[in-house]
Amino acid sequence: MIFTVNSENITNFATSIMASFSGYLPYAFALIIAIPFLVLLRQFVFTYIRLKEQEIKLLTVKSNTGNKAQSYERMTLFMERIKPSNLIQRFDKDLAVHEFIFLTEKTINEEFDYNSSQQLYITKNSWKNIVDSKNAIIELLHKTYSEISGNATLDEFKTVFIMNFINGEDYISATIEDLKREILIIT
Repeated sequence: MIFTVNSENITNFATSIMASFSGYLPYAFALIIAIPFLVLLRQFVFTYIRLKEQEIKLLTVKSNTGNKAQSYERMTLFMERIKPSNLIQRFDKDLAVHEFIFLTEKTINEEFDYNSSQQLYITKNSWKNIVDSKNAIIELLHKTYSEISGNATLDEFKTVFIMNFINGEDYISATIEDLKREILIIT
Protein backbone atom coordinates (compact mmCIF):
# COMPACT_ATOMS: atom_id res chain seq x y z
CA MET A 1 0.00 0.00 0.00
CA ILE A 2 1.40 3.22 -1.10
CA PHE A 3 0.52 6.46 0.53
CA THR A 4 0.31 9.43 -1.56
CA VAL A 5 1.08 12.67 0.05
CA ASN A 6 -1.07 15.49 -0.99
CA SER A 7 -2.11 18.67 0.69
CA GLU A 8 -5.53 17.34 1.51
CA ASN A 9 -4.09 14.37 3.44
CA ILE A 10 -1.72 16.64 5.35
CA THR A 11 -4.53 19.03 6.22
CA ASN A 12 -6.76 16.17 7.38
CA PHE A 13 -3.94 14.71 9.43
CA ALA A 14 -3.12 18.06 11.05
CA THR A 15 -6.78 18.70 11.77
CA SER A 16 -7.20 15.29 13.40
CA ILE A 17 -4.11 15.84 15.57
CA MET A 18 -5.30 19.30 16.58
CA ALA A 19 -8.72 17.95 17.39
CA SER A 20 -7.24 15.23 19.61
CA PHE A 21 -4.92 17.70 21.41
CA SER A 22 -7.37 20.58 21.66
CA GLY A 23 -8.79 19.11 24.87
CA TYR A 24 -5.34 19.25 26.48
CA LEU A 25 -4.36 22.69 25.24
CA PRO A 26 -5.71 24.64 28.28
CA TYR A 27 -3.82 22.29 30.61
CA ALA A 28 -0.61 22.69 28.66
CA PHE A 29 -1.00 26.45 28.78
CA ALA A 30 -1.63 26.31 32.55
CA LEU A 31 1.52 24.19 33.01
CA ILE A 32 3.59 26.61 30.99
CA ILE A 33 2.42 29.44 33.27
CA ALA A 34 2.44 27.46 36.57
CA ILE A 35 5.89 25.84 36.41
CA PRO A 36 7.92 29.08 36.47
CA PHE A 37 5.58 30.48 39.13
CA LEU A 38 6.08 27.38 41.32
CA VAL A 39 9.86 27.52 40.84
CA LEU A 40 9.91 31.19 41.88
CA LEU A 41 7.60 30.49 44.83
CA ARG A 42 9.85 27.65 45.98
CA GLN A 43 12.92 29.88 45.71
CA PHE A 44 11.16 32.64 47.67
CA VAL A 45 10.13 30.26 50.45
CA PHE A 46 13.65 28.84 50.83
CA THR A 47 15.15 32.34 50.85
CA TYR A 48 12.61 33.48 53.44
CA ILE A 49 13.37 30.49 55.67
CA ARG A 50 17.14 31.10 55.38
CA LEU A 51 16.69 34.78 56.31
CA LYS A 52 14.55 33.88 59.32
CA GLU A 53 17.20 31.41 60.51
CA GLN A 54 19.84 34.13 60.21
CA GLU A 55 17.61 36.53 62.12
CA ILE A 56 17.17 34.00 64.92
CA LYS A 57 20.93 33.46 65.10
CA LEU A 58 21.54 37.20 65.21
CA LEU A 59 18.98 37.69 67.97
CA THR A 60 20.57 34.86 69.94
CA VAL A 61 24.00 36.43 69.59
CA LYS A 62 22.62 39.83 70.60
CA SER A 63 20.88 38.43 73.66
CA ASN A 64 24.04 36.59 74.71
CA THR A 65 26.04 39.77 74.27
CA GLY A 66 23.53 41.55 76.49
CA ASN A 67 23.79 38.81 79.10
CA LYS A 68 27.58 38.93 78.95
CA ALA A 69 27.65 42.69 79.27
CA GLN A 70 25.29 42.55 82.23
CA SER A 71 27.44 39.86 83.87
CA TYR A 72 30.57 41.96 83.53
CA GLU A 73 28.73 44.97 84.95
CA ARG A 74 27.45 43.00 87.92
CA MET A 75 30.84 41.53 88.71
CA THR A 76 32.51 44.93 88.38
CA LEU A 77 29.97 46.29 90.85
CA PHE A 78 30.71 43.35 93.16
CA MET A 79 34.43 44.13 92.98
CA GLU A 80 33.75 47.78 93.80
CA ARG A 81 31.64 46.77 96.79
CA ILE A 82 34.37 44.58 98.29
CA LYS A 83 37.02 47.29 98.14
CA PRO A 84 38.10 47.94 101.73
CA SER A 85 37.28 51.65 101.39
CA ASN A 86 33.65 50.66 100.73
CA LEU A 87 33.53 47.80 103.23
CA ILE A 88 34.49 49.94 106.22
CA GLN A 89 31.48 52.21 105.66
CA ARG A 90 28.86 49.49 105.68
CA PHE A 91 28.08 48.70 109.30
CA ASP A 92 27.34 50.49 112.56
CA LYS A 93 30.33 52.07 114.29
CA ASP A 94 29.29 50.54 117.61
CA LEU A 95 30.10 46.98 116.54
CA ALA A 96 32.92 44.99 118.07
CA VAL A 97 35.79 44.15 115.72
CA HIS A 98 34.92 40.45 115.55
CA GLU A 99 31.28 41.32 114.77
CA PHE A 100 32.39 43.64 111.97
CA ILE A 101 34.59 40.89 110.51
CA PHE A 102 31.80 38.33 110.76
CA LEU A 103 29.21 40.60 109.12
CA THR A 104 31.61 41.79 106.43
CA GLU A 105 32.66 38.25 105.51
CA LYS A 106 29.04 37.11 105.53
CA THR A 107 28.00 40.01 103.27
CA ILE A 108 30.85 39.35 100.83
CA ASN A 109 30.02 35.64 100.61
CA GLU A 110 26.28 36.24 100.23
CA GLU A 111 26.78 38.76 97.45
CA PHE A 112 29.29 36.47 95.76
CA ASP A 113 26.87 33.53 95.98
CA TYR A 114 24.11 35.71 94.55
CA ASN A 115 26.32 36.56 91.55
CA SER A 116 27.86 33.12 91.09
CA SER A 117 25.66 32.36 88.07
CA GLN A 118 27.50 35.12 86.19
CA GLN A 119 30.42 32.76 85.67
CA LEU A 120 28.48 31.32 82.73
CA TYR A 121 29.15 34.50 80.75
CA ILE A 122 32.60 35.48 82.05
CA THR A 123 35.91 34.03 80.93
CA LYS A 124 37.58 31.49 83.20
CA ASN A 125 40.52 33.78 83.82
CA SER A 126 38.31 36.69 84.90
CA TRP A 127 36.23 34.44 87.12
CA LYS A 128 39.39 33.10 88.75
CA ASN A 129 40.60 36.67 89.36
CA ILE A 130 37.24 37.56 90.94
CA VAL A 131 37.31 34.52 93.23
CA ASP A 132 40.94 35.19 94.16
CA SER A 133 40.16 38.85 94.94
CA LYS A 134 37.20 37.90 97.12
CA ASN A 135 39.26 35.34 99.01
CA ALA A 136 42.16 37.78 99.39
CA ILE A 137 39.89 40.40 100.96
CA ILE A 138 38.48 37.86 103.42
CA GLU A 139 42.00 36.67 104.20
CA LEU A 140 43.11 40.30 104.71
CA LEU A 141 40.26 40.80 107.19
CA HIS A 142 41.43 37.84 109.27
CA LYS A 143 45.12 38.70 108.92
CA THR A 144 44.47 42.26 110.10
CA TYR A 145 42.45 40.96 113.04
CA SER A 146 45.28 38.64 114.06
CA GLU A 147 47.80 41.52 113.84
CA ILE A 148 45.97 43.95 116.12
CA SER A 149 45.65 43.64 119.83
CA GLY A 150 42.43 42.25 121.27
CA ASN A 151 41.40 45.59 122.77
CA ALA A 152 41.60 47.66 119.53
CA THR A 153 38.55 49.69 118.59
CA LEU A 154 36.67 49.24 115.36
CA ASP A 155 38.08 52.51 114.01
CA GLU A 156 41.62 51.32 114.72
CA PHE A 157 40.89 48.01 113.02
CA LYS A 158 39.46 49.75 109.97
CA THR A 159 42.51 52.00 109.74
CA VAL A 160 44.91 49.06 109.91
CA PHE A 161 42.74 47.13 107.44
CA ILE A 162 42.86 49.99 104.91
CA MET A 163 46.61 50.45 105.42
CA ASN A 164 47.27 46.74 104.89
CA PHE A 165 45.28 46.87 101.67
CA ILE A 166 47.04 50.02 100.43
CA ASN A 167 50.48 48.58 101.22
CA GLY A 168 49.72 45.35 99.38
CA GLU A 169 48.94 44.55 95.78
CA ASP A 170 45.76 46.19 94.45
CA TYR A 171 44.28 43.02 92.99
CA ILE A 172 40.75 44.45 93.00
CA SER A 173 41.62 47.31 90.65
CA ALA A 174 43.58 44.92 88.44
CA THR A 175 40.56 42.61 88.24
CA ILE A 176 38.24 45.52 87.45
CA GLU A 177 40.59 46.64 84.66
CA ASP A 178 40.60 43.09 83.24
CA LEU A 179 36.80 43.07 83.29
CA LYS A 180 36.70 46.44 81.52
CA ARG A 181 39.07 45.21 78.80
CA GLU A 182 37.03 42.08 78.22
CA ILE A 183 33.73 43.96 78.02
CA LEU A 184 35.22 46.19 75.33
CA ILE A 185 36.11 43.10 73.32
CA ILE A 186 32.62 41.63 73.70
CA THR A 187 30.62 44.72 72.81
